[in-house]
Amino acid sequence: MSDVRHVLVLPDRDAAQEAAEALAERFRLDEEPRIVRDALAGEDDAEDAQWLVVLRDEQELLDPERLDAFAGEWDGWREEP
Repeated sequence: MSDVRHVLVLPDRDAAQEAAEALAERFRLDEEPRIVRDALAGEDDAEDAQWLVVLRDEQELLDPERLDAFAGEWDGWREEP
């Protein structure tokens, strides 16, 4: 088993929460995605943050292109490993 993770970068917390819920339904995930706040380098303001949705894909079943298109629905993208 590998330790493959996908990271979706989203513009705000609401988008990250909505995307995490939709991910679990659309892709039938075994494990809930994690939501992580990622402050931009050098920024102290809470508004200047990106939100990450991290999901494990140990069996490598998720298609990176589909995940990228999915993140785009919330004005986000999939970060390349």
